[in-house]
Order: sequence, then C-alpha cells, then structure tokens
Amino acid sequence: MAIDFLVNGKQVSVEVEADTPLLWVLREELALTGTKFGCGIAACGACSVHVDGAITRSCSVPISDIGGKSVTTIEGLKSADGTLHRVQQAWIEAQVPQCGYCQSGQIMAAVALIESTGSPSDAQIDEAMTNICRCGTYPRIRKAIIAATGQASSGQAPAVQQGDA
Repeated sequence: MAIDFLVNGKQVSVEVEADTPLLWVLREELALTGTKFGCGIAACGACSVHVDGAITRSCSVPISDIGGKSVTTIEGLKSADGTLHRVQQAWIEAQVPQCGYCQSGQIMAAVALIESTGSPSDAQIDEAMTNICRCGTYPRIRKAIIAATGQASSGQAPAVQQGDA
C-alpha cells in the first residue's frame, strides 16, 4: 500500500503494509533513526514524534493512519541552517542526557508541551512529561524545559528537586 505524507517538511511516499507502525517506517524505510524503539506498546515514549503538531507515540500508530499528515521527528527540529531548536540547546546546556536513549522522545514531548503552553508550570510539566527515563534525569529535564521557555533567565527560579545538582 502506498502512503503519502510529509516528514520534516518533505513529501514522501512509502510502499508498506497498512498496519506497519509509523516507527518502523521512519527508521527502516526513511532511515530516520533518531526516533527510538523502547517498548512497542506506547508506554515509554522513546518513539515520540509529532503528527500534525500533536505528540504521538509512533510505535503504536499504523502507517495507514498517517496518510496526508505531517510528521516531525527529532531530525526535523533543527533549522535548515543547522541551528538547534531552543529545547535541544537547553538540553545540552542542562546536561540532561545520561545514557541518552530516551532523550529524542523526551525532547519531542518537551517541544510539544512548550508549543501548547508557552511557559508550562511545574504541574503542567508533571502532567505532560510521561516519557520514561531509566537513568532518572527528570530534574535536569525539568530544568531544561524551564530554561527553554526563558523562565530561568526572567528571574523565575526552576523548582529544585532532591538530587538535582
């Protein structure tokens, strides 16, 4: 079955079985390997991408649901000139990654959160950031989200959690 959709602003057409998960189309057919396989049941969030601007766990979405839609992956966040997205830059500055495996999904979730709220509160961060990080970098993730919104530089101190150094 041929499926036509946009990926990172580029029109693509793939010939795959209708029930093939979007994740595998991205990784295997389009060689966009920044989106990771974690659990295969939409629980961990490592496979998070944006579909028509909404955060989506790509391991559980059949490609047949994607026809005509726009998908943004971690590779599509930086600008055409190579400038990192402000969330990617905040991630680096806050030294968020430890093993790094979940980080592309975490970044995609953070971008969706910021795009929907502007400057999320701690409660909004807690509610939206449901991706699993086995290394436990949650305090640094929160710090990076707050920094990416400019809250840290505007005098609002980010919430400090025990173990955040």
